[in-house]
Amino acid sequence: MIDLDHFQEEQALGKAYDGRLMRRLLKYATPYWTLIALCVILLLVIAATDLARPYLIKIAIDDHILGSNISYVEVGPEVEDASLVTIQGYRLVREKRLEAGHAGRRFELVRKDGEHTLESGADDRILTLAPEEVQLLRDYDRGAIVRLGVLLLVIMSLGFILNYIQAYLLQYTGQRIVFDIRQKLFAHMQSLALVFFDGNPVGRLVTRVTNDTQNLHEMYTAVLVNLFKDIFMILGIVVVMFQLNVRLALVSLATLPLIAVITAVFRIKARQAYRETRVRLARINANFAENISGMRLVQIFRQEKRKYKEFDQVNSDHYRASMGELKIFAIFRPSIELVYALALAILMWVGGGSLIQGRIQFGVLFAFINYLELFFRPINDLTEKYNIMQASMASAERIFLILDEEPAIAEIPHPRPMGEVRGQIEFKNVWFAYVGEEWVLKDVSFTVEPGETVAFVGATGAGKSTIMNLLSRFYDVQKGQILIDGQDIKELSKEELRRNVGLVMQDVFMFSGTIGENIRLHQPAITPERVESVARYVNAHQFIDTLPRKYQEPVTERGSTLSAGQRQLIAFARALAYDPAILILDEATANIDTETELLIQDALPKLMAGRTSLVVAHRLSTIQDADSIIVLHKGILREQGTHQELLAQKGLYYNLFLLQYKEDFQGEEGA
Repeated sequence: MIDLDHFQEEQALGKAYDGRLMRRLLKYATPYWTLIALCVILLLVIAATDLARPYLIKIAIDDHILGSNISYVEVGPEVEDASLVTIQGYRLVREKRLEAGHAGRRFELVRKDGEHTLESGADDRILTLAPEEVQLLRDYDRGAIVRLGVLLLVIMSLGFILNYIQAYLLQYTGQRIVFDIRQKLFAHMQSLALVFFDGNPVGRLVTRVTNDTQNLHEMYTAVLVNLFKDIFMILGIVVVMFQLNVRLALVSLATLPLIAVITAVFRIKARQAYRETRVRLARINANFAENISGMRLVQIFRQEKRKYKEFDQVNSDHYRASMGELKIFAIFRPSIELVYALALAILMWVGGGSLIQGRIQFGVLFAFINYLELFFRPINDLTEKYNIMQASMASAERIFLILDEEPAIAEIPHPRPMGEVRGQIEFKNVWFAYVGEEWVLKDVSFTVEPGETVAFVGATGAGKSTIMNLLSRFYDVQKGQILIDGQDIKELSKEELRRNVGLVMQDVFMFSGTIGENIRLHQPAITPERVESVARYVNAHQFIDTLPRKYQEPVTERGSTLSAGQRQLIAFARALAYDPAILILDEATANIDTETELLIQDALPKLMAGRTSLVVAHRLSTIQDADSIIVLHKGILREQGTHQELLAQKGLYYNLFLLQYKEDFQGEEGA
């Protein structure tokens, strides 16, 4: 199992991004394209609100807060404007609010020695302003700042509301997509033959349905859609920077080549480190699961120290790989932070010099500092998104390995209806092997007439249970035919076939729920009255009636609170409730206490009455009344007949019967 996990991890983690896998993943998002498109639009609006914030503050600083940079133009009575103010007989309007080329004397608001003056360079005229005149002159600035503050508050509030809506829609869409993938994955796994589950541990399959699908949810929400916002933000920042000041924009982006080199190196190193960590993690999971499952054996043979050393080695390998991965990720973010600090230092050096020389305004430099921080934010988040993308690609690979698994037992397009099943069974020259040509059954042929009870005996591995599995079509034969009422079971619907074949196994599986639900299996047609009736018929009602909540008594996982005999009686009731035409009892009376065995022996004739029954049993005393007994040896049908006929032949059955009775006789003598 460890080698297989290692192989799968290597296959799945070969690429951090796989276009083929991404196209398949996007197909699951297609039904929700309107919601995804709405999320993208909302993200673009949210990005626009983020871009607007520094720009509005820049306007407030340069156009209204810093009065020393405000210029006025004298205008005539024909000009009306919101910024118009009359000072000492002069009608003055903000220069920025007038059209280019407007004629008129130009005044600068200047503060010297605690006094404010309006100075005109055209005729060297200086107007000394009283405090109330300064206040009158700056009333427009105060109003503009209030308006900008309100606008900024509205934009931020809008961004908050849109962020909430977008986050909710995005999470909803991601959950729906993952829900669909889980549904399809589970439905597909149900369609696969048992041979698939024979080669895949339960823990691995559970991981595919839970952890791996959750990784895809992270990819759909945290990476795929938000990627549009990051791209729009970066492009928007670049455009706004060049619109504000081309020279400072080039200075701010001067470190881009360095970022590209660091990112490229990180991508290569992170992929290698991620692959190594996940391979080591798979080995830990495999080792841990194996030790937990075999804990009884480990403790009996006192293997604790050896197993501890094995786990310590695997765990240490994972620790070293994790530390290697941690170093890679720990270096990248500080490296980007260092580049950001370098870019900021260069911007402050160049921008500060330009500000001192009067070539730019303070608000422009402030806006550039803010935009630079916004520019590096998605780059800093690259480590997390890259990690999510790698995990998603690995998970997608593993999920599609299951979804691409073709069912070993194919359902024909137009199966033949079974009609009313009489229960005749015929095996015609059947050959079967689980692996290659290691034949478990070799040219087996026999016929069971409707209503007959046929028992199968033989040593372990003779092929008894295999015959039952083939009849239920859990596997398909390689050669020969299996017929029910003259129809090849390959031409029948699997669902209809299994509805007419009841199976009671030695190891009865109980689902979490109640006693009644485990008998009914959530079949609406089976009423509570029917449940109690069949339970009484097979002697299960006796112990159920003693439970505190009777048929509503909760059943824990796999029925751990019930004895083997009680589970077996419930299995009998379950089979009888569905009233199958063909009944299979696969070692159904093994490992049962004496008291329960008496109840089961009383229930068996009732259960088999009126239906074709196939019984696999090691206790030959339980099948002496069978209509026919088939003796298998190494996959070959060696003997067939009634109990007395087979004893008279003095063959394999005779030896098996003699061996069991001889042991019983010796046991009685020893007692």
